[in-house]
Amino acid sequence: MVGPSAADVGLGVPKGKMCCQTGGMDVLHKTPALADAVLATLADIPFPSVDADRPAALLTRCPAAAVTPLSDAPDLAKAAGVGQVHIKDERGRMGLGSFKALGAAYVIARDAEEGNAKGRTYVTASAGNHGLSVAAGAQAFGARAVVYLADTVPEGFADRLCSFGADVVRHGAIYEEAMAGAAQAARDNGWALLSDSSWPGYLDRPHTLMEGYLVLMQEAVAQMHTPPTHIFLQAGVGGLATACAAYARVAWGDAPRIVVVEPEVAPALYASIKAGSAQVTEGPDSAMGRLDCKEPSLIALKGLARDADDFMLITEAEGVAGSAACADAGFPTTPSGGAGVAGLLVAGAAVGLTTESRVLVILSEQAS
Repeated sequence: MVGPSAADVGLGVPKGKMCCQTGGMDVLHKTPALADAVLATLADIPFPSVDADRPAALLTRCPAAAVTPLSDAPDLAKAAGVGQVHIKDERGRMGLGSFKALGAAYVIARDAEEGNAKGRTYVTASAGNHGLSVAAGAQAFGARAVVYLADTVPEGFADRLCSFGADVVRHGAIYEEAMAGAAQAARDNGWALLSDSSWPGYLDRPHTLMEGYLVLMQEAVAQMHTPPTHIFLQAGVGGLATACAAYARVAWGDAPRIVVVEPEVAPALYASIKAGSAQVTEGPDSAMGRLDCKEPSLIALKGLARDADDFMLITEAEGVAGSAACADAGFPTTPSGGAGVAGLLVAGAAVGLTTESRVLVILSEQAS
């Protein structure tokens, strides 16, 4: 993967015009100039797909596939000072515990339709649930999965991957190092690399993978009687956020204000929008482990430069408070899974929230 050095992060935004801070939270309001700068650097990168019908049709043939619920959360609405909070609850998606079930397994299912999956080895790096989707898809279609994990990933997750028949390889201290190891293994062994990120020369598979994520937003659109005024989308490399934002724009146009939420120690999208080009960021480990990605997917960055309105950073304490609030409201999840809620709870007037706002958030994974 290629990107500017971490020293370039933070360039390009006049203070006091496009950013605002309230407590620990930090919000960058995207402007046309910032969007145009990013898009100009990504001319050869495709926009995300908005064809939700294709993955939805394929997934209807999966015995574990079912629509996930959209729930009202009045306690969270009260805590955030807004009119309504709707939670798209991905904790039970296909028995894998997260929205990621819609991604890599869909890519492998597409390969299987073309007769290219059985006997194939898929290799990936994972900070969490993406690896489970690869493992489950490989198991379902007679393929093999090899998953590279950084040292920070808990051993319990490695055990769960093994239960789906995956081979686990520990490599590197952080996710990006594990990703590099997986990419090298693919080259050395002729395996199929199945990453949930994208970079120059690696675009087709992640583009298809993100297309799978459209299904959850297609469901949410059908489940909501009135469009939301705000959508809060947590992001790591950005695949979920860009798929949801792209489909929301198709369904609801410019009406919702779309806010992307990242940990302040992993501000890959925020820093890239702020600098006007893709950035490699640095920082300590985050408790929001599935979001602890220091470099954006280029497809995701391009889509969000077009479709998102705001990019906000939350502190570690705010992330923990978000998951605690979800648990108190009857929706237990991790700090990663509840990061959109965490952003909602601290954003307030910085993103135009009022007592009349109708907010959509994604609960992206089950409690660990």
